[in-house]
Order: sequence, then C-alpha cells, then structure tokens
Amino acid sequence: MTASGILPDHRLKTLFETGVIVAETPPADGQIQPASVDLRLGAQAWRLRASFLPGRGRTVTQCLDSDIRMHTVDLTGGAVLETGCVYLAPLQERLKLPPGLTAAMNPKSSTGRIDVFTRVITDSGEAFDRAPPEYDGPLYAEISPCTFSILAREGDRLSQVRFREGAHVPLRDITVSVDLAGFEDGIVGYRARRHAGLVDLSRIGGHDRSRFWEPLFAPDHRLILDPGEFYILASREAVSIGPGEAAEMAPIATEIGEFRAHYAGFFDPGFGIAEAGGTGSRAVLEVRGRDVPFILEHGQPIARLVYEPMREAPENAYGKIASNYQAQSLKLSKFFA
Repeated sequence: MTASGILPDHRLKTLFETGVIVAETPPADGQIQPASVDLRLGAQAWRLRASFLPGRGRTVTQCLDSDIRMHTVDLTGGAVLETGCVYLAPLQERLKLPPGLTAAMNPKSSTGRIDVFTRVITDSGEAFDRAPPEYDGPLYAEISPCTFSILAREGDRLSQVRFREGAHVPLRDITVSVDLAGFEDGIVGYRARRHAGLVDLSRIGGHDRSRFWEPLFAPDHRLILDPGEFYILASREAVSIGPGEAAEMAPIATEIGEFRAHYAGFFDPGFGIAEAGGTGSRAVLEVRGRDVPFILEHGQPIARLVYEPMREAPENAYGKIASNYQAQSLKLSKFFA
C-alpha cells in the first residue's frame, strides 16, 4: 500500500482503543466496515428552523441557543422524522484527531437510497462532512427526509466516517453511464412515490416496495426525469474496487445534465471483485431531477467514480463480511423486500 491513504478495518479498531474515536459504548457488531466506521444516533434530536454551519470559533451548542432550535425529539423509544423538516442529532461518537489524520463523512448507501439527506457537522465547522484538522469534539448528524418520513431510534446508523493518513492523492477516476436497457422484467429504474408512508429503520427487508416505489420502463431506452422527483437507477458498467483502494462517487457536473446523481457515494475495498463474490456489481445511482424535465438516454454519462489508495488492505474486504449490496444490479435500499 502507500504511505498515505484511507485506514482499513483493523486500523479503525485501534482508533477506538487509542481514544481517537471516543464513544459512549463499545463498537457494535458490524459498525466497523472495511474502510469506514458507522456513526450512531444519540438519545435525542432537535427540530431546526433551517440548516446551518457553526463557523470558526463557534460550537454547535452556541448556535442552538438562538431561536434556530424549535423543539426536542426523544429517540430512545423511536420517533418519526418527517419529510420537509430539518433535524440535528448528536452522535454517540466524538473525535480527537492527532496531527496528520483527517476525517471525512458521508451518508450510508441505505440512507441515500431512501432519499434521506444527511450530513455531519462539527464545532467550528466551515464545511459539511469534514472535521477540522486536529479536531477534538462532538459530531452531529443533520437529517432531512426528502421523500419518505422515517422512524428513527437511538443507535441507528445513517452516516459513516472514514479516516485518511497523509494527503488526499486520487489514483484515477472513471465516468459511469446509465443503463436503460432494462434489468429484471424490463425494469430500468424506480421513481419514489410521494406520501407513501413511513420507513422504519429497524425493519430490514420489512417494507413492501410496491407501496413506496413505481417501477419504470424505457422501451425506447430513454427516460424523462421530472424536476424534483427522486429515482433509483443503475450504471451500465460493472464496478470493481480492489483491496488496495476505495472510491467515492462524485456529484455529477452541472454541464452534463439537469440532475444530481448520488447522495451516498463511498465504495469499500472489495466491492465488485470476484474473490469477494461481487462479479458484475453495478453502481446504483440516486438521482434527483432539477429545474426542467431532462431526457436521459441509455449509455449517457451520469456520474464519476474517484479512486484513492488504502493505507493498507483491510482484513475483511467488502463481501467477506455481511454486505447488502455486493453483486447488485438495480437494487433498492435494504429496507425493502
């Protein structure tokens, strides 16, 4: 591996032991992934008037002392987080970063695929999903369900954090295109149904997908994206991430089209490789139309995968542990049967 790169699972375990990650309770089963750590919701959340960033020299708590906080939501027994609302939840993990180690966050795949917009903020934060250098403080998840209201509880995991030693050195990037030729039963994608009901984050595979999603067909290999609608599509290309690398899906450039692809775009080492059972894995694309109706055609570029090195290969590559999306084609979030 390289002198700089993303830390693997066995190094992530030592971050808990050495106090770089400080948690209220020990890591839960499955919380440490091949190249990231899931972040757990705390016991409460606050309904906010609007999203915000604290800015240099201000803590999140100081910002909440103003009228931005509307009311408190108790997550210990479960609470409904409603569409169109913004919530902020303290996370059970906090960071104490040593020099030379940086932290970046992103939504988990299962979160992005139910159109829950979430990002992490820190004290003195001037950017979302980034911790300041040598940060010593708490983490908070901003949560905004966009299509489906969710039932969330203390300990639920909506976001993840990855750690990098040294500089960010991309290895390469590839452009992926959309597959509109059709998958099972000729379906090319799904459009989220508005006002569909509640997604309970504790019920893995426990929701009838027909109540939440409308299957889409494209007999002419074209699909019109409606402004403001949320779609699940898949890449035409199979994607593979070797054991010595990880990848992130970059938001689509505006010059390519009137849409945004991917809210949760981190790919662990081992995704899509044959040795881990991932032959033929596609990138699933979370797409939202913007501004005007836009025609997508089969094979049209839709997103970009940026690869970077691991500091070391993980002990357990993606697919060697419990994984929901290895060898996927067109696949909804794990919450749907």
